[in-house]
Amino acid sequence: MWTQIDTHISQITNEKFQSQQRRSVGGGCINQGYAVSNDEITYFVKLNLASQVAMFESEALGLKEMLATASIRIPQPICWGVAENSSYIVLEWLELGNGNSNTWQEMGRKLAAMHQASSSQGFGWKINNTIGSTPQINTWTADWTEFYIKHRLGYQFQLARRRGGNFPQQEKLLAAIPELLAHQVQSSLVHGDLWGGNAGCTASGEPVIFDPATYFGDREVDIAMTELFGGFPAAFYKGYNEVFPLDAGYEQRKTLYNLYHILNHFNLFGGSYASQANRMIDQILR
Repeated sequence: MWTQIDTHISQITNEKFQSQQRRSVGGGCINQGYAVSNDEITYFVKLNLASQVAMFESEALGLKEMLATASIRIPQPICWGVAENSSYIVLEWLELGNGNSNTWQEMGRKLAAMHQASSSQGFGWKINNTIGSTPQINTWTADWTEFYIKHRLGYQFQLARRRGGNFPQQEKLLAAIPELLAHQVQSSLVHGDLWGGNAGCTASGEPVIFDPATYFGDREVDIAMTELFGGFPAAFYKGYNEVFPLDAGYEQRKTLYNLYHILNHFNLFGGSYASQANRMIDQILR
C-alpha cells in the first residue's frame, strides 16, 4: 500500500519520493493519520476504507476551493486514491504550534476574507461531501431557508429517525425556520466544520484551518460552530468583526445552526446527543 502511495506522490510532484519513516498521528475521529517522510520532506496521509475514497476526493476539492480565495492558510492537497484495501489522501505537512491573541485575531480577519467569496449559483456546492462520515447534501438551491430546511436539518432528522431518535417538536421547528432565518443571507464559502480541532496555527504563528466540509451557505454557520465546543478566543471574534461584522440577530440564530451538528453527532455516536438536540429545539422555539 505504502509503495503505491509513494508512487502516486512521485507522479504528482514530479519528484521521486520513497517514504522512510511513517509515524501515527491524529487523523480525527474517523480516519487514521500518518506523518510520512523521507530525508527531505514530510507529508500528512489520512487512511480509511477503500469505499470511502469519495470522502477524500471531496475533502481535496474543498481544500482547493478555499485555497483559491487566497485568504487563509489551508494545507495543500497533493493526491488521493485507493491502494489495496484503503483509501487515502496526501496533504502538505504543516508543523503546528501555539497561537497567541494576535494569531487568533488574524484568523478571524482571514476567515472573514474567505467568507466574502460567493457563488452566483446560490447555496450548495458542486458535489456532495461529508460532515464527519455522514453524507452532506449540497444540491444547489436559490433560497437559503429552503436549503437549510431540506438539506441540513431535514436530512439529519430523517437519518435520526432511522436511529430511533425522537424529536417531538421537529415539524414545528421546521415550519418556524423561514421566520427564524428572515435576515438577508449572502452566499459565502464556508468551512462547514469549524470547531477547535479543525483550526490552529503553524509553528511560525500563521493561522490555518483544515478538515473542511465545504459549501456555499450562510457564513454564520461557521461562526456558530466555533462557539459549540468551548468557543474560540475572544480575539478571533474581534478580528472577524473588524473585517465582516456579523448581522443583527446572530445570537438568536446560532443555536439553530449548531443544532445541525448536534443532530449529526447523534447520528454518528448516539447517546445523549438526542437529549441535547431536544433541549436546543425547545430553546429555539421559546
